[in-house]
Formats: sequence, C-alpha cells, structure tokens
Amino acid sequence: MAELIPITRSISIDPSEIEETFVRSAGRGGQNVNKVSSAVQLRFDLKNSPSLPEAMKRRVATLAGKRLTKSGVIVISANSHRDQPMNRADALDKLVALLVAGAHVPKFRVATRPTLASKRRRLEGKSIRSGIKRLRSNPADNQ
Repeated sequence: MAELIPITRSISIDPSEIEETFVRSAGRGGQNVNKVSSAVQLRFDLKNSPSLPEAMKRRVATLAGKRLTKSGVIVISANSHRDQPMNRADALDKLVALLVAGAHVPKFRVATRPTLASKRRRLEGKSIRSGIKRLRSNPADNQ
C-alpha cells in the first residue's frame, strides 16, 4: 500500500484518491516539445473523499474557486517544468497547500466597541493634527 499524504497531524489522504493524467505541455521543451506529455492534470474528488471532514470540504471548496468542477472534483494543472516528475511533484504540492489552507479553521471574531477613552484620544489626535495643518496654510486663511 502506498504511503498516506499528510495534510495536518490528524488528517491525511490516500494516494489512491488522486488521479493524474499527462498531457502535452505548451511552452518550453526543446526537441521534445510536441512529443512528450510532461504536463500533469491532477484530479482529487473533494466531494466524495472519505479522508476529509465535511467542514474542511466546505472551506476547501470556497478556496478552490475555478479549480473545482460542478461535480466536486478539484483539477490542478502543472506545466512549469520540462520534466514530468517535477510537474507531478508541483501539482501535488499545490493540492497539499490548498488542503492545508482549508484545514485552518478561521478564528471567530467577537465584535467589540471602542472605549470612551479611546474615542477621546482619537478625536484629540485629530484636532491636534488639524491644528498643525491649519498653521501650514496661508495666513489669510487662518482668520
């Protein structure tokens, strides 16, 4: 069995959940530019993945944006290298980075009100600043 791909300490995905297809890459390649399929399209079925909790799936779906298909599959393309193994590693790194970002639970922000003292300090600072700017203007305007 292949080794699990770690996402967080408690979450990891099975490599069998990832499907890779190789296509011809547009761009650099020298003599092999039209002969070798070095670009990688990585597909990960987010919707049906048993490895990820539902809350994380929702966060990853919003982070994936256009890379997520209507059927819930993430499609990641990598073609920046001439070498197929380097493109495979690059695509896998992109997927892991996306899943790690989705694993982060955003902190709940509690709305607070500024204190009366902080409001006074802010207004005093504004009046001091406006006085400085008034002194910089023309003397005729100060009357």
